[in-house]
Amino acid sequence: MDKTLYEQARLTVNEIIEKAALKKGNILIIGCSTSEILGSRIGTNSAPEAAAEVFSALYESAKEKGIYLAFQCCEHLNRAVVIEREAAPNLEAVNVIPQPKAGGSMATQAYKSFTDPVVVEEIKADAGLDIGLTLIGMHLKKVAVPLRLTNDHIGEALVVAARTRPKFIGGVRAIYDESLL
Repeated sequence: MDKTLYEQARLTVNEIIEKAALKKGNILIIGCSTSEILGSRIGTNSAPEAAAEVFSALYESAKEKGIYLAFQCCEHLNRAVVIEREAAPNLEAVNVIPQPKAGGSMATQAYKSFTDPVVVEEIKADAGLDIGLTLIGMHLKKVAVPLRLTNDHIGEALVVAARTRPKFIGGVRAIYDESLL
């Protein structure tokens, strides 16, 4: 592999921000298996060092553009979400602090790195980046639209992306606001 995990993550997050047309204040949900990044099966090889490298790239790019990142925990924490409190001021916090083997290395890194982290049960994000097929769809707004990324791997992990758009309401003759698509 020619690029470092940091470089791969930076290219990938910049691409989704551009293709999803994310704006300041939008939320990007991230699901990440560091096991998959290292070429292992999801949930078998939690890697805090890989999480730290990938997190720093994702966070730096998102912060530059005013986009909030949210990190999905693993199924041991019911896929709860770590997010900055200011991004989710009206959501009820759950009482947990992620750990590498209970929440995942990436959620743990986010909790340690955010200014004022909170863990919530669910969110409705504007776009999503799934690193290692962790299934983030439950945290996306309706309607999710797949995005094909050029940068579709971080380490050995396959990366899948989606953006969201408002629902179409009305019949065949309805007029839609194309700026929302």
